Amino acid sequence: MRKRFHQRTFNLEGELIMRKALLLGGALVCMLLSSGCATPGYSADERGQQIGRNWDYEAHQSIDDFDALMLLRPAGHMTPWAVE
Repeated sequence: MRKRFHQRTFNLEGELIMRKALLLGGALVCMLLSSGCATPGYSADERGQQIGRNWDYEAHQSIDDFDALMLLRPAGHMTPWAVE
């Protein structure tokens, strides 16, 4: 009877190790197949232009926020910047 218990314990440990290995392998496959931070729809130049436009817009908005905080401009909900 003791021998069967030992064999069953060994099988449970082996199953646990196998499940962990399969889970780790599945996570590795998912990680490798995900696209990550790359944007394959745009070339490097187009992506650089998008980032530059975004930084410019964010800089204008931060200037608006600073002016509103320091009460340098009358209250209003419209930005003076040409946003298209």
